[in-house]
Amino acid sequence: MSGQETSTGEGGPRILVFSTQNISDPGIDLAGSRHLHYPATVSTITLPCSSAIKPDWIVHAFDRGFDGVFIAADGDECAYLPDCSARTARIAAEAQERMKAAGYQPERVKMAALCSVCAEPFVAHMREFAELLARLNAAGAEAA
Repeated sequence: MSGQETSTGEGGPRILVFSTQNISDPGIDLAGSRHLHYPATVSTITLPCSSAIKPDWIVHAFDRGFDGVFIAADGDECAYLPDCSARTARIAAEAQERMKAAGYQPERVKMAALCSVCAEPFVAHMREFAELLARLNAAGAEAA
């Protein structure tokens, strides 16, 4: 797939979450163990630190049919780098520039700091992001 094409199916927009092992993963796991509901079309990839994400990985996710990418950033809690938040923000901005060049809407990438007990905020982010992506997909289908 290329350009504005996405693969929204009957389950809703496909969202890829880049999560971190020690910070956001426990919060995401907590959402599951508490049986909080968010779109079943959310997939996660775990990394040690959110600043390890490569902008090309984000663009590749869209090339592979994902409708959105969410970066569950370490924020100020990163054990690896004191400037993790700034680095991750630069990665997201660079990815958005590459997305524009590839014909993707940059608002299809979102980033927020998630802590190890942030189950409700994670669920809220996923629901809101899925709604935004559904609107973007619908607008793209109407324009086509």
